[in-house]
Amino acid sequence: MGSVGFYPEESPVREIEVDGFAIDRGPVTVAQFARFSDETGYVTLAERPPNPDEYSDADPSLLVPGSAVFHPTPHRVPLNDPGRWWTYVPGTNWRHPWGPRSDNSEREAHPVTHIAYQDAEAFAKWAGKELPTEAEWEDAARGGLDEATFAWGNDLRPNGELMANFWQGEFPWRNTGAKGWRGTTPLGLFAANGYGLYDMTGNVWEWTTDYYSRRGAGADAPTNPCCKPPTSPRITTPDTSYDIGLPGAHIPRHVIKGGSHLCAPSYCLRYRPAARQPEAIDTCTSHIGFRCVAR
Repeated sequence: MGSVGFYPEESPVREIEVDGFAIDRGPVTVAQFARFSDETGYVTLAERPPNPDEYSDADPSLLVPGSAVFHPTPHRVPLNDPGRWWTYVPGTNWRHPWGPRSDNSEREAHPVTHIAYQDAEAFAKWAGKELPTEAEWEDAARGGLDEATFAWGNDLRPNGELMANFWQGEFPWRNTGAKGWRGTTPLGLFAANGYGLYDMTGNVWEWTTDYYSRRGAGADAPTNPCCKPPTSPRITTPDTSYDIGLPGAHIPRHVIKGGSHLCAPSYCLRYRPAARQPEAIDTCTSHIGFRCVAR
C-alpha cells in the first residue's frame, strides 16, 4: 500500500493485510442510483437547501440546492486557483449533472455523480452493502500487481493504448476526450484490471470510509520484518481530517481514491491505486462517485 514516487501523502510504502471482501465491478451507475431513489424516495444532499447555521461565512445567495460543476476555461490559466474552473450551480444534482436544464437520462451506464458521503452511505445500506475502507479499495485497485504504478502495470499507455478515463490535453482548457468522451465514460469502456474490476482509476473519484490523515491507514505500523503487518487498517476518527484555517474547517474530510476524468499529468496525476486526497463530507461534484463492498 502507498507510494513514494508521486505525492507526499501517499507514503510510506507498507505491507498490509485485508480480510476477505467482495467489491462492485464498477462504480454505482446512474441507473442503479435511480432505482434506489425511486424505491426509497431518498433526496441527496445536493437536492436539499444547505443549513445556514453550518455555513455562516457563505454567500446567502448560494444557500440553495445545488452542486459544484467543472467548466473548462477559455484559455490557459494559472493552476493555483480551482475557482477558475469550478462553479457552484444551483439546481445541479445527480439527475441534472451540468445544471438545472441538463439531464442524464441517456447516460444510465455512466457513474452517478454529485454524490456526498452520506448519499453514498445511504445507497450502500439500501443495497445491503457498505463503503470500502481505503485499504480495501487500494488492494482491489491493484488487481494483484504488487507496487505497480497503475492498475494495469507501470506503463501509462502500454502499446499506445489508453487504459483509463483521464484528461486528454492541457488542463483546464483543452480536452480532446477519452475514447470520444469528455466527462464521465460508460462502465466497461476501458479494460478491467486483474481482478475484473472496471474504472478503479480514472472516470470518477470514489468515497472510502477512512477519515483523511496525511499518513494513511497502516502508515504508522512497525516496519520490523518479524512483525505481522496490520490487518484491515482504517482511520475511524475525524481528528486529523479538518482543514484548519480554511473555509469549512469544521467539516470533516474522508479519503477519496482513484482520480477522475479531470486528472491531468500536469496537474493531478492521481489515476493510480496509491493516490489519495481529502474531500469534505458535504462535497458533491461532477467528478465524485462511489462503489460498494460486501464483507
